[in-house]
Amino acid sequence: MRGFGAASATAVAIAATSLFMSTASAAVDPIVIKGSKFFYKTNGTQFYIKGVAYQQDYNGNGTSGSTTASGTTSNSYTDPLADFSSCSRDIPYLQQLNTNTIRVYAIDPTKDHSQCMNALANAGIYVISDLSSPAESIDRNDPAWNDQLYARYTAVVDNLANFTNTLGFFAGNEVSNAPNNTDASAFVKAAVRDTKAYIKSKGYRTIGVGYATNDDADIRVDMADYFNCGDTADAIDFWGYNIYSWCGDSSYTTSGYDVRTKEFSTYSVPAFFAEYGCNKVEPRTFTDVSTLYGPEMNGVWSGGIVYMYFQEANDYGLVSVSGNTVTTNQDFDNLKQQLSNVTVSGVAMASYSPTNSAAACPSQDAKWAAAATPLPPSPNQQLCSCMYNSLGCVVASGASADAYGTLFGQVCGYGGSICAGISHNASTGTYGAYGMCNSTEQLAYAFNQYYVGQSAVASACSFGGSATTKPTSSAAGACQTLLNQAGTAGTGTVTSQPSGTGAAGGSSGSSGSGSASSSKAAAGMIGVPSMETGLLPMAFIVTMAAVSGMGMIFL
Repeated sequence: MRGFGAASATAVAIAATSLFMSTASAAVDPIVIKGSKFFYKTNGTQFYIKGVAYQQDYNGNGTSGSTTASGTTSNSYTDPLADFSSCSRDIPYLQQLNTNTIRVYAIDPTKDHSQCMNALANAGIYVISDLSSPAESIDRNDPAWNDQLYARYTAVVDNLANFTNTLGFFAGNEVSNAPNNTDASAFVKAAVRDTKAYIKSKGYRTIGVGYATNDDADIRVDMADYFNCGDTADAIDFWGYNIYSWCGDSSYTTSGYDVRTKEFSTYSVPAFFAEYGCNKVEPRTFTDVSTLYGPEMNGVWSGGIVYMYFQEANDYGLVSVSGNTVTTNQDFDNLKQQLSNVTVSGVAMASYSPTNSAAACPSQDAKWAAAATPLPPSPNQQLCSCMYNSLGCVVASGASADAYGTLFGQVCGYGGSICAGISHNASTGTYGAYGMCNSTEQLAYAFNQYYVGQSAVASACSFGGSATTKPTSSAAGACQTLLNQAGTAGTGTVTSQPSGTGAAGGSSGSSGSGSASSSKAAAGMIGVPSMETGLLPMAFIVTMAAVSGMGMIFL
């Protein structure tokens, strides 16, 4: 690794100074989508992503985050847009790479991002942000789309929506990564649907919501088709492809780029490399850059995002950072050289007439589990609160979340109808109305179903001290409407729109506040306790029911 020479260091210092002088109320021309391409909104020039992944010490990729020594899930991450001293330090180096886009994997929606976002805008750099965080994401091993995740995702939207350099959001990153977990994609697609609907309901400008996938040969075509098929209100607005098949001085055909390009030649929304930059051969020469932005690929792909800016244990970094000192390496120089030679103009938005149509939904088989329709229901915090307040038997305050798996296995094993209202099976497309509530609300619902079925005798609300009775609240007004739609068995379809967003603060650009509104439940509702550790995998619950000698249904 080496640092810059004197002339280059001077240029960085001048650029950094200009950033400090112009971080207020910055605006760039928003990027819009037409057909399978991105365009600058005002002048209609096609936009190609020349990106760099920008986040330190992140653990995500479809799991529920890292586990601490105590066995709890860690949600620790470094917000790359909340520390102006860091982003202002790095922007000049990103500019040297001709970067026009960064990808960030997790931000804290309670923090103010205006300084970094405005500084990036002044540098002509757009942002694609993932909506999840390490402990608040859709877990491929135990997928769910619930009110807690909805609050997190919408809070991120609220925080970033009013910055004109927010290019889009990823609702998931490599959640389904093998045939045995493709059912999780149904929950991610539901997140896409509800995030798009939320952006529209809030009156924000149109901002795309997409998904970033891994390059798994068994499922990559089905994945792309599934997220693109069906109602456009449910489908992704763009497709990110994490691909590492061009290593060293490979070629268009050896890398498989030719096959991938043919596969996406008929895709109806923009597709780009959400991560690329194989490091099996070092230093990385990035010889794929000229091909990605060249005539063989630029008619299909909208550019790509190199992984990644920071040098870490995985050895993908372009720079090493120590305090305020940035040291570039040979990868940085090679990428800089390759990108400096890129000249791509594309087509004009006014003369472009899209001809590609949405894909057909994949058929279910040994490699694809998720049913095309229906998708999981939209999270509705008000519905969950209304349901909880109507219950006479709920989870006791002293019940341990660690025992939830056993308790679900026990109560659901008492009869098929007890847990129908909290079912969520993406393979059969069977979803109970309360399957998107938090785990405490769901367990309380199951306890109460059993309790009512036993004529509400006190002994039926015990479960070894994990359940307790409470006064019920009669539903009225909006609550009554919601509960009527859900039905007494909890298997009805709730058509009311989701209520509530994340209670996040922070700035969301010069044109509006980034504070997400508090959820608006019906008047007089009590607070609902939540131990949102995620429901345990269904196989475990089935096993628990079998061990206890009870009949068991599949949720």
